[in-house]
Amino acid sequence: MITTFLAKRIEHAVLAPQATEGDVAAGAQTAMQWSVRALVVKPCHVRTAVRLLGGSEVILATVIGFPHGGQATSTKVAETRQAIADGAQEIDMVINIGDLRQRKIADVFYEIRAVVEAGQGRPVKVILETAYLSDAEKRLGCRLAVRAGAKYVKTNTGFGPAGATTADVALMRRVVGRRAGIKAAGGIRTSALAMSLIHMGADLIGTSSTEAILSEAAREAA
Repeated sequence: MITTFLAKRIEHAVLAPQATEGDVAAGAQTAMQWSVRALVVKPCHVRTAVRLLGGSEVILATVIGFPHGGQATSTKVAETRQAIADGAQEIDMVINIGDLRQRKIADVFYEIRAVVEAGQGRPVKVILETAYLSDAEKRLGCRLAVRAGAKYVKTNTGFGPAGATTADVALMRRVVGRRAGIKAAGGIRTSALAMSLIHMGADLIGTSSTEAILSEAAREAA
């Protein structure tokens, strides 16, 4: 069934600046009700989300260096270690976008690698924020993420000037092949767009519009 197919690829995001513990509780309920792959929350809400998800099969992920990626590497490492200690199972990290644009290859590589190592085996998704990048920069970011040990490359935070596009997902898939997964995120609010992104190579869909997307998919399948 298309709804189940989509749900197992959705990571439900509760990342708004104004998000409260009540919003996290509602997000956890949505994630469990629809049996999505993961719930993604801010680091300050990881402990709350652990309690709310209980023994469910929903994976708990958090964000590091979010949303602009401008923190020092040591700060991102500390954030990652704390998130793991609090119960996070996966990490979505934002790279230093300016360093990538300046082609500070070693700096970008070693920052990703440091977060991967701090994750102690937990999957790390590297957010490129593609809306700020040229195609050449997107390709470079993908290559560095894979070499540094990331499990996924991710299009956007959802807080940049634009969201995920099928063109970006296709480009990223051509670069990483099957060496890494791809997470599309940012501006995904319909099942049609979600399915188009999956068709072009996305493995995961990050969205705060989970209920709308899956309700739409269920209606279309009826």
